[in-house]
Amino acid sequence: MSGEPQSSRPNLRLGLWLPLLVFAGLFALFVHGLTNPADSNVPSAFVGNPLPQFDLSAATTDRPGLATRAFRTGKPKLLNVFASWCVPCAAEAPQLAALAQAGVEVDGVAIHDKPDDLARFLASNGNPYAAIGRDDRRVVQIAIGSSGVPETYVIDGRGVIRYQHIGDIRPEDVPTLLARVKAAQGGGA
Repeated sequence: MSGEPQSSRPNLRLGLWLPLLVFAGLFALFVHGLTNPADSNVPSAFVGNPLPQFDLSAATTDRPGLATRAFRTGKPKLLNVFASWCVPCAAEAPQLAALAQAGVEVDGVAIHDKPDDLARFLASNGNPYAAIGRDDRRVVQIAIGSSGVPETYVIDGRGVIRYQHIGDIRPEDVPTLLARVKAAQGGGA
């Protein structure tokens, strides 16, 4: 009888410590995940490919429409996919203005927008666009791999997509976009 309690003691100790060890392991994984977050940047399959062929009518009366040939002038540009009904699009407006003031040509694709709404949006938030194409059926948006608004692309002077910025442009993104445009002057990024 004295042998039974002693042989069950190691099992009892293991039963007491095992949940604590499992908890400690899970806690360590949790802390590691918080301190080393995964890269949330999803690389675009369209970067490195030429823009698809398109010819969009003008979305406003004071700017021309937009076609693929406008991106084959030898000069890199930004292509901004936006909409008047998009709150983050209004938030990025000062950054687009700063990029335009820095000498970067910005062209826009207005997604499913009414002319009056777009005119009010541009009057309220500024109009940094050299040209704005109207994409009511989202044909161009889908063709370039844009999943939402806003999204901004760096297009080199040959019409090749060199960089995709998903979401609104924030002040800290402006230097990166300027650097990407400068790198695209040589045809790469």
